[in-house]
Amino acid sequence: MRQTGGSVSPMSNEGRNAYVIEHLTDACLLLLRNKTLDDISISELCNTACVGRASFYRNFKNKEDIIKTYVNRLFSEWISEYGQSDDKPIDELILLLFSHFEKHREFYSLMNERGLIYLLKNVIVKIFGLKQGLPKIEAYSKAFFAYSLYGWTETWFQRGMEESAEEMAGLFKMQGI
Repeated sequence: MRQTGGSVSPMSNEGRNAYVIEHLTDACLLLLRNKTLDDISISELCNTACVGRASFYRNFKNKEDIIKTYVNRLFSEWISEYGQSDDKPIDELILLLFSHFEKHREFYSLMNERGLIYLLKNVIVKIFGLKQGLPKIEAYSKAFFAYSLYGWTETWFQRGMEESAEEMAGLFKMQGI
């Protein structure tokens, strides 16, 4: 399910933290297959990951942070693939976003099954560049797109991702958004 990161010396602090993060993430995703996040204890998570509690708390505030970190990592990869160019049309962004969800279907389906889809909201809002200090029309326009897309994404997951990424992008475009 997970993809491992780049090469870092295993003896460095960065290497040890990367090891802990990877193992806690793998353990969390494994345990989520059979339990909700609330039903997974920190002790069970650390035992499954073969790391100590201190290592957990050095890297995360709580169990939800593990999922947030993984989602942010997946989206960092997506942003690298998509590129930072502002001149790409919105329908291309939508298609690539739904394609990303399809690519990681197993993970996002698990998130949906465990009631964790809400963790995508901030990432989708960030993609649209919604932030403090924007002129009002830009702020409301970006909020409209971001929250509309979040709602569509949540509904798509709840419907079992029946439609393809291409279908979803086409349906979104038909709305005149």
